[in-house]
Amino acid sequence: MTGAVVARLPDGRMHLQHGPIDIIAQAWGDAAAVAEGERLAATRFGSVLAELAAELPVLRREAGQPTGSIGQKMAQATAAFAPRFITPMAAVAGAVADAVLSALAIPGVTRAYVNNGGDIALHLIPGESLTCAIATQPGWPDRLTLRAEDAVRGIATSGWRGRSWSLGIADSVTVLGRTAAMADAAATMIANAVDLPGHPGICRRPAVDLQADSDLGTRPVTVAVARLSAAEVAAALAAGSAAAESFRRRGLIEAAALFLQSETRVIGPVALKEPALV
Repeated sequence: MTGAVVARLPDGRMHLQHGPIDIIAQAWGDAAAVAEGERLAATRFGSVLAELAAELPVLRREAGQPTGSIGQKMAQATAAFAPRFITPMAAVAGAVADAVLSALAIPGVTRAYVNNGGDIALHLIPGESLTCAIATQPGWPDRLTLRAEDAVRGIATSGWRGRSWSLGIADSVTVLGRTAAMADAAATMIANAVDLPGHPGICRRPAVDLQADSDLGTRPVTVAVARLSAAEVAAALAAGSAAAESFRRRGLIEAAALFLQSETRVIGPVALKEPALV
């Protein structure tokens, strides 16, 4: 495998890529601080994949206890959802985003984000804000503005149509959390909860048949969902909403938006708006 690639996109954003990890990052503030923060972020990114690969067997195990700094953040985030089945891998994308952001957000950097394939870590000093795009239904409002005074510093999305396997049928679930790692783990769990167990229109296959080393093992993951009735959609979203409400009451998430076919449910303060016309 080739080493980490650090590049600059035409619009000035950083592009960090190594194996399956693909990150877009951007920072604002004092020019010298931004430059130094970007250098530190690139350096930190260069060690991420090796750190994770060194303890993959532990990270793929339920209640695994990794020793690396990123692995420990993954384990801490996912442990909050036990005893329901979850492994540290449910928080990997968010934890990597958090780690790179931690290197980038040095004094003098006023705001920044690290977007790891849609799981986003945010840095905002007082008075600053960022507007982010999230996954919604086609044609729906898909912009969310977060301010420094908000508790949210992480955004993550999961669902059966995404890049990872899901036990549920949500098209997508976007979670706002205090860290990207925690949002990542919670999005996985809420997306799993949006479900209609035993429904004949839902096709599932053992995870290991699709990815031999999946941390989900032989658990059946969703590969297709038929068109559902309005009542069925409502029932599945109600199950996911109940999980999201429970997590919010426990302080594990700040808010969530659940999407299934033509319907959505919003838990907590999520105010989506139309993208600005350019």
